[in-house]
Amino acid sequence: MSTATVEAQQRTRTFARVIGPYVATFTTVYAIRLPEGLDIVDNLFAQPALVLLLGALMLGAGLVIIGGHRSWRGPLAVTVSLFGWFVALRGFLLIVVPSTIESGAEATMLSPTGVILARVFFGLLAVMGLLLTYAGWFTKPTTPKPTATATP
Repeated sequence: MSTATVEAQQRTRTFARVIGPYVATFTTVYAIRLPEGLDIVDNLFAQPALVLLLGALMLGAGLVIIGGHRSWRGPLAVTVSLFGWFVALRGFLLIVVPSTIESGAEATMLSPTGVILARVFFGLLAVMGLLLTYAGWFTKPTTPKPTATATP
């Protein structure tokens, strides 16, 4: 499998520079403040317009990532692309079936096991965010290897 072009690698790193710190920061905060989560979920879903706005923003952000990052070559590129799809899907579901998202969040927050699993999930996302940050800010694109041409 050939490597992505330098331009595609640079675009991946640009997305990683933005997504990485965002994910690392917010998932760390979510993991720490998880006990307050039920109040936050209740307050959010008590305002349908706010849920619709959040869903629209998430869907839009996900579509920006999907549309602007079309590379699937290499682990970093796959991570960025999957993140875009994940955010777009979550935004879509918030718009279409907010009650399902609300009941899932409440079930997680009311279960001690659910809270532990959510903290582990957010912790793993924080590590992913740190890796994206590192890759976006501190690595350089690799130069594609030239392909050999046959001489007649």
